[in-house]
Amino acid sequence: MRNAWVYIMLLCGCANAQQPEDFLDEINLPEGFKIEVFASDIDNARSLEKGPNGIVFVGNRGGGKVYAVVDENKDGKADKTYILAEDLIQPNGVAYRNGDLYIAEISRISVMRDVVNHLDNPPKMETIRDDFSEKSHHGAKHIAFGPDGKLYVPVGAPCNICLDELQEDERFASIMRMNADGSDLELYASGVRNTVGLAWHPETEELWFTDNGRDWLGDNKPNDELNHAPKKGMHFGYPFCHNGDLPDPKFGDQRNCSEFEPPVQKLLPHIAPLGLTFLEQDVFPEPYRSSIYIAEHGSWNRTTPIGYRISRVELKDGKAVKYEAFADGWLKGAKRLGRPVDVLELDDGSLLVSDDHADCIYRITYTK
Repeated sequence: MRNAWVYIMLLCGCANAQQPEDFLDEINLPEGFKIEVFASDIDNARSLEKGPNGIVFVGNRGGGKVYAVVDENKDGKADKTYILAEDLIQPNGVAYRNGDLYIAEISRISVMRDVVNHLDNPPKMETIRDDFSEKSHHGAKHIAFGPDGKLYVPVGAPCNICLDELQEDERFASIMRMNADGSDLELYASGVRNTVGLAWHPETEELWFTDNGRDWLGDNKPNDELNHAPKKGMHFGYPFCHNGDLPDPKFGDQRNCSEFEPPVQKLLPHIAPLGLTFLEQDVFPEPYRSSIYIAEHGSWNRTTPIGYRISRVELKDGKAVKYEAFADGWLKGAKRLGRPVDVLELDDGSLLVSDDHADCIYRITYTK
């Protein structure tokens, strides 16, 4: 009965969210780091994207809106919030390029031209591609422009575990990419169950991404994943193999795990890793600079909940050498104070964290 109660509390959010300012002292950080609220009352704050002049674009899944929050006086707190679009279908993903904002809904990608000069009177959305599946299971998209100028668009599996759907449409359980005008859509990576986070290494310019493992194999398997895709055409195992070495009980007899790319780092099971980022500024001390930061949204179907934190994977020569909590404290027993979704480094070297439960964006700084 206790396990069922915990599950209901976590799934429906019966534990009412507090104001983020009321629990910031509950958040644990390494010595020398500080967390503050960057922006409040950002309903269902999800994907983050940096624009010019202190503008941060924010996607939203549950409320159908896209925001721009602006720190005009550069004091580390947003001064204004603009609603750029509303009544959309899970506009989780936002990507900025050359003055334009790209928005990903479940089945279409749109663009707002010259949006930075029209925050108070947003331009109409121009659809550049609308042939993605309308299935909502893992349908929310995180999009990002790569160093090659292509727009990368993950397409989640429309199920917990399935094969027929993937054979009917190769776009499922993949990472796609296309030109900025929506043309030349192509498959970049396969066997990716559901990624909601993409990042390119600032030196190698190679793609890294998180992947959410399947459910209902117990509390401790499979692991969620941090993956590295330096080239087109790699397959990461789904639905045949999980976390590099665990054959799926339904489909694992059809392929061998050795055929697929293993994760760079096995993350904790069922933590729902979402956004991730590398650091480009020399503000955080070593070894924090040579790390990738991951927003762990938190488990929803595990006997003992875990996640609900920002983790750090320290890298050396492209290999993971440490995986640990960087910021935690958003989970207190069965009570959620917050659920981190995305991470974004600003030009001043601070780290933003979106939270779709506390409806806010935090700012983490190193204070020495």
